[in-house]
Amino acid sequence: MAGSDENCAGDARPSISQRDFLKTATQRADMGIGPTRRALSSIDLNGARYAPYVATKRAALREKNPVSRTNVLQNSTVHRPVTRKLAAQLAAKQYQPLVKEIKQPVPSFPETMEINCSIIDDNEIKIADADIDIDAGEKKDPLVEYKDDLYFYCKNVEISFCAPSNYMSSQFDINERMRRIMIDWLIEVHDKFNLRPETLYLTVNLMDRFLAVQQITRKKLQLVGVTAMLIASKYEEISAPAVEDLISITDRAFTRTEVLQMEILMVNKLQFDLSIPTVYIFVRRFLEAAKSGNEMERLAFYMIDLCLVEYQMLKFPPSMLAAAAVFTAQCTLGKAAEWSKLSEKLTDYNNHELKECSQLMVGFHRRAAAGKVTAVFRKYNTYKYGYAARAEPAHFLLVPST
Repeated sequence: MAGSDENCAGDARPSISQRDFLKTATQRADMGIGPTRRALSSIDLNGARYAPYVATKRAALREKNPVSRTNVLQNSTVHRPVTRKLAAQLAAKQYQPLVKEIKQPVPSFPETMEINCSIIDDNEIKIADADIDIDAGEKKDPLVEYKDDLYFYCKNVEISFCAPSNYMSSQFDINERMRRIMIDWLIEVHDKFNLRPETLYLTVNLMDRFLAVQQITRKKLQLVGVTAMLIASKYEEISAPAVEDLISITDRAFTRTEVLQMEILMVNKLQFDLSIPTVYIFVRRFLEAAKSGNEMERLAFYMIDLCLVEYQMLKFPPSMLAAAAVFTAQCTLGKAAEWSKLSEKLTDYNNHELKECSQLMVGFHRRAAAGKVTAVFRKYNTYKYGYAARAEPAHFLLVPST
């Protein structure tokens, strides 16, 4: 005990083991000891209010006290004990700034792109919008360097993902007229759900390719169409329609289990080939090359949609349909009566090759408002699509050339 008393005598602050408790707050303050914590039983919780955690507003603090991260790191010894290692590092000035100046030259980019870079905190690089000069009137696109390669690839593989033009001969319970009615209904559903154009073209492609390898009864044809739209929506849309929504649009003719079973069957029959070049890819590129405006763009897509419901148009590859649609739209608006050399070079199709397809499109345009299958006409006869369906057809394309 004597040794213990001697050790305590040299301390400015008494230890609890001495059991020398101070009786007043003044005495405890003089000794540098804070107030004791209150017992939980003595706290009144009835009138207490919950005080949620409030995050520190770092942005406001930085504006009020602008301190660099390096200074904060170097001054952090105030808030934590200085170890021998840390003291040695500080003495030797081994701390390096977190943000270093980049002295290496920036990798060279193509001459058509001018990129401005500025260094910000945390080694992040902010890249300004690139000023891209694209030939053939193409718009700004970060993939402009690869557009030619992507187009040639799509052009080479498009035939591999086209449905045979005579696949209905292998079906015994459905025919071309049923397919026409089915796609006309799908166009209405697509417009009702406000889906992307790519979804519609992929839906029709999936349905045709599936029917080419699988026999279906007429009672299941609508199920095939709805399932094809479900798969296409999952692939193309950010937020795909729910299965229940697609079931309700069919007046609950099918159950959720039937839709999911058909989905499994369809993707297996198609061998999961869903990333395919549809007509949308080609028509977008050809419209850029033609320096088209909104009016011509709507009219070109109007021609494409008119071809979707026609079984005989399966004999044309998507790239030819796209080129013929742009050419027919040009002729309809009176902007050009001939396929330009630039468009011919870009599409690899001349006037003679597009003639048959363009004439068929003009015929569809003339009778779009007649008959029972009029979903495309009603869709494009609205303000949303600029009343493109009201344009006068290019009748002169139907006149035989002499």
